[in-house]
Amino acid sequence: MQCNINGKEYIYTDKVRDNDYLRNSFNKLAIKIFGLDFEPWYQNGYWGDSYIPHVLIDNQCVVANVSVNIINTVWQNHKKCYIQLGTIMTDNEYRNKGLARWLINKVIDEWKDRCDSIYLFANNSVLDFYPKFGFMKATEYQYQMPISKKNGLVRKLDLISQQDKELLLRKYSQSNPFSALPMEQNFGLLMFYCSQFMKNNVYYVKQYDAIVIAEYDSDTLICYDIFCNGESCLQDILSVMVAANTKTVVLGFTPKQREKYKVSGLHEEDTTLFVLKDKENIFSDNQIMFPLLSHA
Repeated sequence: MQCNINGKEYIYTDKVRDNDYLRNSFNKLAIKIFGLDFEPWYQNGYWGDSYIPHVLIDNQCVVANVSVNIINTVWQNHKKCYIQLGTIMTDNEYRNKGLARWLINKVIDEWKDRCDSIYLFANNSVLDFYPKFGFMKATEYQYQMPISKKNGLVRKLDLISQQDKELLLRKYSQSNPFSALPMEQNFGLLMFYCSQFMKNNVYYVKQYDAIVIAEYDSDTLICYDIFCNGESCLQDILSVMVAANTKTVVLGFTPKQREKYKVSGLHEEDTTLFVLKDKENIFSDNQIMFPLLSHA
């Protein structure tokens, strides 16, 4: 589709994934702007229908993008469809020409009546930009608790192994039964992390038949997510996961049961959550967070 933005013609499309030429151009821009290469994710078969770039093309090159991430979740026993905007980028030579503004308006118009909420995470350089579209800042909260070590067998998964990948997929299908806002039906987004940045952080706790995605940081265990049937206690599973010197567990998701936890405002470096005003905003009255592994 052709479009005119401030007197210049561009081609707009949201059909990028399966077009080798456009996907390559999109990847080049993502590497240039963010240092992110989506091609391994695509080649491994993890780029599914839930990640949809919306691009502007000039001289046969992708010069701007806003990606739609379809986030299926459950809040207070109600299924929700949220839209997260991500990979918002414009080639340096095309900035300040209204391309990002045009794409964001296009995406909002296309998706606002098809979802429960629209949100994004912004870096500090653009905090004044997104309110122009009706986005407002939202505060997230993170939970932690003291913990001590219990004996048990923990095995690090090898995600090159087909057997271990199938185990992860099988447990992911059971969701996170301890999360107040679990992410569902988006194995592709999970594998964006687990096949690259967090491939060494995926563990299997045999006695509880649970997958735990976690990172050890000094005397703290950061539990990003956990997948199991929910018949066990979260604290029991994490007690097996922790190291001998671990004193605290920090959760990368909001627990359903919060009595044992200390809560504090989440302040991620160079990251601010914005939620579209005209849509549902569960953050206005609840001390919660989007799971860290749902950020796109």
